[in-house]
Amino acid sequence: MKTSDFYYELPKELIAQTPSAVRSESRLMVYSRADHTIEHRVFRDIVDYIEAGDVIVRNTTRVIPARLFGRREDTGGVMEFLLLRRIEGDRWEALVRPGRRARDDVDYIVSDELKIRIGEKTPSDGRVITLIYNGIFEEILDRAGEMPLPPYITERTAPNERYQTVYALQNGSAAAPTAGLHFTEEIFEKLRQKGVAVADVLLHVGLGTFRPVSAENIEEHHMHTEHYEVSQAAADVINAARKSGGRIIAVGTTSLRTLESVTDDAGMVHAGSGETGIFITPGYRFKAVDALITNFHLPESTLLMLVSALMGREEALRAYDVAIKEKYRFFSFGDAMFIR
Repeated sequence: MKTSDFYYELPKELIAQTPSAVRSESRLMVYSRADHTIEHRVFRDIVDYIEAGDVIVRNTTRVIPARLFGRREDTGGVMEFLLLRRIEGDRWEALVRPGRRARDDVDYIVSDELKIRIGEKTPSDGRVITLIYNGIFEEILDRAGEMPLPPYITERTAPNERYQTVYALQNGSAAAPTAGLHFTEEIFEKLRQKGVAVADVLLHVGLGTFRPVSAENIEEHHMHTEHYEVSQAAADVINAARKSGGRIIAVGTTSLRTLESVTDDAGMVHAGSGETGIFITPGYRFKAVDALITNFHLPESTLLMLVSALMGREEALRAYDVAIKEKYRFFSFGDAMFIR
């Protein structure tokens, strides 16, 4: 298939610049794969569509203030750094802009507490950088870094916690798992009261999730790997639900990709950790996930291709056309979709 097969026209005014005033009051499109029907609800109504015995699987990664600006010591030139993943110790893989000006072994001053030394190139067109500092890294990063909002968000007025899920735990992501931004503790409590289980997994969002597809044919696109972890406790909860007939409902494409990376052909989820570069496109046979809660994704993106694998490309584009006509809000701070 061609990348252009996943293109659609989106009016600029439908790109959400700020989150909804209340997390659970964003809009919710409910799409039924059984009969191809579409309903329009409010996100708090998600509770009505999830039953006792089902499992909600969520990604507990936490976004770090990964966007840093440094000034070259000798010339004063400014460089932007986006931390993607920790390699080891104080060595990170980062995107560097403007990359053409980056030189090995050159230092950039970020603040009185932090310097960055540029190292070798990485296979994903990034750079290995070394962070040089004295003190507690997380505290220094909180003071020196900015939240790495996507480039289509030009208004930076929302508080940082609105770009975190209410269940975020482990620092490490360069972007939020945005489907989870709609959930509140009240929603989870209502789900638990219904007999719905919650299983936590981890995938640190990096270049693999948001890198644009530049290849003409999607088969030629290379997904970069991202770190995941699935505990034995989470695997046990999911496998027990599967055995008893419950549905496995992924909150976001990152949770879905994590589960599909650790599930065998018999549908059993296996605990473990590692790196995944799974790329899900139409024709993929899902092994773990029965339903997906997600946002509305960019044209020609790997995430829209994943949604098309679950719904069918034509149905996905039809649903997106309906969302545009109904003026849903798109992308990271936008509205949600439940594919069931």
